[in-house]
Amino acid sequence: MIGYQELIIIFLIVLLLFGGSKIPELARGLGKGIREFKKAKDDIRDAIEKEEPGKPAEKPAEKKDPKDKDPGKIA
Repeated sequence: MIGYQELIIIFLIVLLLFGGSKIPELARGLGKGIREFKKAKDDIRDAIEKEEPGKPAEKPAEKKDPKDKDPGKIA
C-alpha cells in the first residue's frame, strides 16, 4: 500500500515535470478516461445481463454431405 510520504513525493515529481498549469488539464483528461472506462464496463455488464441465462449459445448449423443419406447406417 502506498503511504502518504510516497504520495507526496509522486505529487512533487509530477509538479516538477508538468508545472502547475498543466496539472488541472491532466486531471481532467484522467477523469474523462475513467468515466469512459466505467461507461464501457457498465455497457458490457448490461449486455451480458440482457442475455437469457438459460438459453445456450447458438451453434452454427452442421453441413451435411449429400452422399450421406443415413448417418447411422454403416456402408
